[in-house]
Amino acid sequence: MKKPLVSPLDRNATAEAAKMADFYQETLGFTPNSLFTMMHRPRIANAFVEMNQAVMENKGRVTSALKRLIAYLSSMTTGCRYCEAHAIRAAERYGAEEQKMAHIWDYKTHSIFSDAERAAFDLAIAASTVPNSVDNEVSDNMRKYWDEGEIVEILGVIALFGYLNRWNDSMGTQLEKPAAADGDKFLGENGWNIGKHDY
Repeated sequence: MKKPLVSPLDRNATAEAAKMADFYQETLGFTPNSLFTMMHRPRIANAFVEMNQAVMENKGRVTSALKRLIAYLSSMTTGCRYCEAHAIRAAERYGAEEQKMAHIWDYKTHSIFSDAERAAFDLAIAASTVPNSVDNEVSDNMRKYWDEGEIVEILGVIALFGYLNRWNDSMGTQLEKPAAADGDKFLGENGWNIGKHDY
C-alpha cells in the first residue's frame, strides 16, 4: 500500500486520545497507531480498550505471557505482520521465557512447552484458520487441560486478535519503530518482515 487506508489521529488531537495514549505506555511502551485510527470514532476505540482489558486480565493459569504467545500464533496464522510484531513485543514485556519465544514455531515437539500450552496453541491456529478448523480433537484436547473459564479466556485472546488482524492488515497500519525492531529481533530468522506496514 502507498499509505494507510485511514491516517491515525495525532495523540494530542483530543483529550480522549491523549488519555488512551497514556494507558498503552505500560503494555507496549507506546500507543499503537491502530488505536489512533479507531479514534476517528471514539466509541469504537473505547469499546476496543474495554475488550482488550477484559481479555488480557489475569485470572489464574492463563498468564499474561501465555496470552501474548497465543496472540502471536493467531496473528501468524492470519499473516498480520503488524500484530505479530506487537504480540511478540508484549510477550517479552510480560515475562515470556526467551526459549519459548525462540522456539514457538516448534511448540508441538520442543520440550520447553507443556501439553496444556500445546493444546492452547493448537486451538489458536485452528480458530484463526479460514475456514475455521476447530474440531473434536482440538476441543477434546483443550478440555483435557483447561477448565471452561480458562478456555473462554484463551478464545477471547484469539477472537480479540482476529479483530486486530483484520483491522491492521486492511488499514495497512504503519508499524511503530519499537515493534518493528522487536519483530526483526525475535521473528526475523523465521521469515517475518514488516510487509505492507512500512511507509
